Amino acid sequence: MDTFIEGFGAIREQGPVEILTAFGLSALLGVLLASVYRWTHSGFTYSRSFVQTQVLACVVATIMILAIGNNMARGLGILGALAIIRFRTPIRDPRDIIFLFASLAVGIASGAGIYAIATIGALVFSACVLILNWVPSSAKRKNEGLLRFVAPNGVNLELLLADVFKHYTTSVEMVAMREGAQGDDIEYAYQVCLADASLCSGFIGTIKQIEEIREANFVMQRETVEI
Repeated sequence: MDTFIEGFGAIREQGPVEILTAFGLSALLGVLLASVYRWTHSGFTYSRSFVQTQVLACVVATIMILAIGNNMARGLGILGALAIIRFRTPIRDPRDIIFLFASLAVGIASGAGIYAIATIGALVFSACVLILNWVPSSAKRKNEGLLRFVAPNGVNLELLLADVFKHYTTSVEMVAMREGAQGDDIEYAYQVCLADASLCSGFIGTIKQIEEIREANFVMQRETVEI
């Protein structure tokens, strides 16, 4: 029993140098992870708040671990407090979830004083992300864009757009579809990769010439990235 109390009940106080080192390292590594995320992000837009969240998650995790120390009562108290909070912000990309977990892991390691694991872990994770970003199978496609338009409900889009997509694009994927006014119209959004960037004007011009399609617009990926 005494061993149990000594191992889990005693509160380990950290000195100012240890606390500042933990916070400084977690913030620095958080910035590294956020920078790697931004450099390798390949979607149409990224959220600046999510980039900042990665850094803040490192710091918050460090605060929690420093506050808990080796005291079980503190750990259970913080766990109970966190259980009350309900996070309802949707994270659609599994890659974003992994980055968030990486930030939390780095913050936990820094708060626990395991600086070598925090540093090496962040560097290895960042290296893996960069390598995966550069391999041919996951390289960014520079000619990607977002196509949006409205068409009447019940129209055979495959028949209307088959020749256009075949002539101008290398890949097409529907990313969104929703009903318009009274359900008479459907708004579509397609992720399109053009065969060549110079085909942009001809592509959207051909789309607009189709009688059944209205309010067509096409924006290249580089123009939709939030800075």
